[in-house]
Amino acid sequence: MNPKPKITIVGSINMDIVTITDQLPKMGETLIGKQFKMNPGGKGANQAVAAARLGADVRMIGCVGNDSFGPVLKQNMQKEGIDVTNVEPVTDSTGTATIIVYQGDNNIIIVPGANHHVNAAFVESKRDVIADSDVLILQLEIPLDGVQKALEIAKEHHVKVILNPAPICELPAELIEKVDFLTPNEHEYALLQKGLDEKELKEKVILTKGSQGVAFYQGDQEVSIPAYSVKVVDTTGAGDSFNGGFAVALSRGISVSEACRYGNAVAALSTTKLGAQTGMPTGEEVEVFIKGMKG
Repeated sequence: MNPKPKITIVGSINMDIVTITDQLPKMGETLIGKQFKMNPGGKGANQAVAAARLGADVRMIGCVGNDSFGPVLKQNMQKEGIDVTNVEPVTDSTGTATIIVYQGDNNIIIVPGANHHVNAAFVESKRDVIADSDVLILQLEIPLDGVQKALEIAKEHHVKVILNPAPICELPAELIEKVDFLTPNEHEYALLQKGLDEKELKEKVILTKGSQGVAFYQGDQEVSIPAYSVKVVDTTGAGDSFNGGFAVALSRGISVSEACRYGNAVAALSTTKLGAQTGMPTGEEVEVFIKGMKG
């Protein structure tokens, strides 16, 4: 078992700009909101934080802008123990997600900004970091050619790859061939099924189903791993928490089914607190939680 697995994340880094309101404005109307906050986000950074809190040696590859948000987001990741040597500033705005929360529902506008620069050429310049990894985690909030290049490098160096296909888009079959594990939710999986070989998908998919847990196939047999029952406060970041937990467990040589259980525990604990990164548990918290459930 590897006690300090090397996990590399190539992905997005955003600042989440959140406005909570009791009323939505009509076009051209100005209203007074209820609450405002800014939180570090982006699926890549979220998954990096999740893995780092669980005790992994995490390296983040990505871009931030040359604005005030960039240094703040890098410092936040450093505080979490993440290696940000390969997070580079570019002449662009830092990625943002502008979120309006109204009656528990979200309206979100994402401006990728600097995340657009995590392309094939940029990823190629980070070849040595990817090659020296136990697990590589990818998502789809960066250019697809950047994802493809990262996969190529990982495949050449026998690095396990987890692709969280979100936000979902059309994926070429040759990309899927290089992935070891796909972690879609049910909506994403339905869209993946339309253009890809179902047999190959079944071999790679770890289907996340929220409160229903996760499911995967062993041959033709579907295996269901139930979710842990907790008092849910906020589900934001639960999927990213699962991916971080699943990656850490896999890198420690744990079986797929046990890695799913571990990922479920991480995701469950993350929903008991407000926020995405702020709610992510430590490795010690997860171990205590799992022991408590078994006891």
